Amino acid sequence: MSEPFITLDNLVIGYDSQPVLSGISLSIPGGSFTAILGANGSGKSTLLKTLLGLLPPLGGSIHISAETACPAVFGYVPQSAHFDPLYLLTGYDVALMGVYGRVSPGRPVPPAERALVRQCLEATGAQEFARQRFAELSGGQKQRVLIARALATKPSILVLDEPTAGVDAAATEALLAFISQIHQERGLTILLVTHDLPLVRRHAQQVIWLHQGKVLTGTAVELLRPEHLAEMLDIELG
Repeated sequence: MSEPFITLDNLVIGYDSQPVLSGISLSIPGGSFTAILGANGSGKSTLLKTLLGLLPPLGGSIHISAETACPAVFGYVPQSAHFDPLYLLTGYDVALMGVYGRVSPGRPVPPAERALVRQCLEATGAQEFARQRFAELSGGQKQRVLIARALATKPSILVLDEPTAGVDAAATEALLAFISQIHQERGLTILLVTHDLPLVRRHAQQVIWLHQGKVLTGTAVELLRPEHLAEMLDIELG
């Protein structure tokens, strides 16, 4: 792996001055595939929102390295996206939102940006249903469109918040295989929040495990060793 892309130094995260997790010090290498694990309520969403800049840190610091003068770009894929069915948005329309940050308000989207969106839809295998209404797509199809939208932002890091929630097993495996493929082909830094241990074992390189107010980090091979996993689960169940 390369040098650290994101470094957390004694980070404190939480809401309304109330800490959820404290003393978080770790690094996420550039070009790595990192999974964030933890029980419900462990702080995964809080950590993710803090990294994305949606929540201010309560203490400590976040340092994001940059190879150029341009700031790092986060491509965000939520668990799901809901749009009022009164708005007749197609999959293409939703994916096109990924370029809006580079288009001046009130200006039409340039042809080059539209071409990029079509390329992203093709890369995610969503081009065949991109002209269908987004609200009518299956869970797996929607997630492919949302990944295309994230790729259209030209991200430095792709952040996925349980992207397979509510998606069937076959679509889940296909989505994770695709994410792993673009990670390898594009060298993107991937940050994935999930509960799916088998998928993490197959695809992730590094794991950040939030457990009982502590943050454990290590390679997927180290943290997901059967004996270590059994110990962790025994603690949680006990």
